Amino acid sequence: MWYYEKKLQYPVKVTECNPRLAKYLIEQYGGADGELSAALRYLNQRYSIPDKVIGLLTDIGTEEFAHLEMIATMIYKLTKDATPEQMKEAGLGAHYANHDHALYYNNAAGSPWTATYIQAKGDPIADLYEDIAAEEKARATYQWIINMSDDPCLNDSLKFLRQREVVHSQRFREAVEILKFEKDRKQFF
Repeated sequence: MWYYEKKLQYPVKVTECNPRLAKYLIEQYGGADGELSAALRYLNQRYSIPDKVIGLLTDIGTEEFAHLEMIATMIYKLTKDATPEQMKEAGLGAHYANHDHALYYNNAAGSPWTATYIQAKGDPIADLYEDIAAEEKARATYQWIINMSDDPCLNDSLKFLRQREVVHSQRFREAVEILKFEKDRKQFF
C-alpha cells in the first residue's frame, strides 16, 4: 500500500536558471549510479534476499524514488526558463532537439538509461556489496556536483541527498553483518 504525500522529501530551491548544472544532475536521474537505477535495483533484489533484510531493501528502494523526484525537480527548475541557445551552450542541444525541456532517462553524456545498470546476482552478500558500492558511487557523484555548483540553495538539497547515500550505505553494511552472523550461526547448530 502506497501513501504518497504530495511534497518532496526535502525542499528543492535553485537560485537561477542553469542548464549546465542540470546537465550534470542528469547523471543522478538516468545514470548507472543514479536514483532510478538504485530504486529499481533494490526493489528487484528484495525478492531473492532473506526475510531479515527484505524490509530494508523495500524502504531504501522507495526512498530512492523520492530522491528521483527531487532530482527531477532540480533539473526542471534549472532548465524551465532556458532558451534553446542556453541549452545548446550547456551541452544539452541534442537533448533539446529530441525532448525540448522534458526530462528523459539518460546519463550526463546523453546515453539512455538501460537495465544493464542494475544488478541482481541472487546471492544476498554479493547483492548487498553491489548496493554498498552503488551508494558510495552516488555519494561521490553528489559531492562532485556540489564541487561544481555555485548555487547555495541547490547545494543544500544536494548535501541532503549525499548524506542519505551515506546512511543507505551504512544500513547495507549492517545487513551484510546480519546475514553473515546468521550464516555463521547456522554452521554451528
